[in-house]
Amino acid sequence: MPPNPRTMEISELAKQLTALGCPSEKSAEMAAQLDKRARQFTEQKGRSYEEALQHLLGLMRQGWSAKEKGL
Repeated sequence: MPPNPRTMEISELAKQLTALGCPSEKSAEMAAQLDKRARQFTEQKGRSYEEALQHLLGLMRQGWSAKEKGL
């Protein structure tokens, strides 16, 4: 049975989150939450999934950057 495309997507998203600074043990859970929120944005705000996901990833990147700087 081939892998579920959504699972592969979550897996790839988890890798991206880890690269941004997310603890690897939490990356899969956070990726699933991010995917869910991006889908909510798509429905609520009329954005494409890709736009919503990029927006959320940008916020995550800013948050981890600030945390690393001690802000």
